[in-house]
Amino acid sequence: MQTHFDTIIIGGGPGGLAAAYSLAEQQSVLVVENDLWGGTCPNRGCDPKKMLYSAVEALDNQQALQTNGLVGTSAINWSELMAFKRSYTQQIPTGTLNGLQHAGIQTVTGTAHFSDTQTLQINGGTYTANHFIIATGQTPTLPTIEGHDLLQTSNEFLDLDRLPEKVAFIGGGYIAIELANIAVTAGAEVHIIQHNERILRDFPEVLTHKLVTSLQEKGIHFHFDTDVTTITQTSNQLTLSNQANFKLTVDAAFAAMGRKPNIDQLALEKAGVTANQHGIQVNDHLMSSNPRVFAIGDVVDRVQPKLTPVAGFEGRYVANQLLAKKTAPITYPLIPHTVYASPQISQVGVSVATAQAAPSQYRINQQTVTNWYTFNRIQESDAMVITIFDNQTNQLVGAAAYTTIAEELINYFTNLIKHQTTATELTDTIYNYPSPASDLKYYY
Repeated sequence: MQTHFDTIIIGGGPGGLAAAYSLAEQQSVLVVENDLWGGTCPNRGCDPKKMLYSAVEALDNQQALQTNGLVGTSAINWSELMAFKRSYTQQIPTGTLNGLQHAGIQTVTGTAHFSDTQTLQINGGTYTANHFIIATGQTPTLPTIEGHDLLQTSNEFLDLDRLPEKVAFIGGGYIAIELANIAVTAGAEVHIIQHNERILRDFPEVLTHKLVTSLQEKGIHFHFDTDVTTITQTSNQLTLSNQANFKLTVDAAFAAMGRKPNIDQLALEKAGVTANQHGIQVNDHLMSSNPRVFAIGDVVDRVQPKLTPVAGFEGRYVANQLLAKKTAPITYPLIPHTVYASPQISQVGVSVATAQAAPSQYRINQQTVTNWYTFNRIQESDAMVITIFDNQTNQLVGAAAYTTIAEELINYFTNLIKHQTTATELTDTIYNYPSPASDLKYYY
């Protein structure tokens, strides 16, 4: 049995897989995974979430067109929707493992930990390598409060056999917002408990305020400036409370207060790898304090959004480093980011907050587009698009959107920013009409 490899990759998710396949034709590669092959995104993250969200979109669209040509709306059958989701997710681990093995990549299912700077222990066996890539991702965090063990996380929500009648989400980030939106659309009474007055702090406040109003109209109850300090169980229900007389009894409660890097079991200190609570610290080549060890994806301490495409990009970059195809520091492309709520919020490039803080450098064009044909056709009640331009070059450098088609628009804007497309070039481009793309020139 082979125990020495050119590269050992710890983590069989999108980042680790991107690196493995890129290296496999020229190196001996071992991939180690201690949970579900394929990683968080396809098993219990973005992919299953969006499969559940597909039903939410359909209902939202039906509701918007009531009295405008549609009569009656559908209802979500949770068990059938979950069966639809599982028809996808249940194939992921085996399919991922088979794909790796078909490509000649060695695999081990087990928990890895370093015993020195170039040696791993896995299932009692010893493995060595010239280089290691850590791609172990993150896991949901639980608050350090009394009764925290009664909380569930997004992992459990995305595989619920039955949707509880009354649920609470602790946190105001994108996971809480997205899952709460799914739950309320599926018929649950939903509460979001947030320690301050903001949700989605990385997105423009003008858009997040709109989203709060929209979700309240859907039936979500927001409890702002509220901390939960105690959780108790009575019969089949949970009571969330604090010393300021807040008290809420629900059938299930989910922690959505962020995620932490999966590094506890790696024994990084034995490998000479420096890390903190935010993840493994790397240089601009994604190399850790041990030059044999690289880190990619959500386990890395970095400012870029922790998204699946970013992990894949980093995996390919490190592979090219190890194959001597690239020696330059990593340079990230534009990274669009979307919250899949009702409606969606998306952004890319220079943020609204950055532009507002530097008015001499940036121009902000904020447009309410509800009455534009594209949005009137689907009866959007409130749509807004913000575009940001560099004052020196007049080039589009950032965008944000609040609309049910935000993910589509932000992909267009990403391409326009990347290619420095001008208003004249857009005017001289013919798109399908009428469509969201044919509107692009009006955002300049």
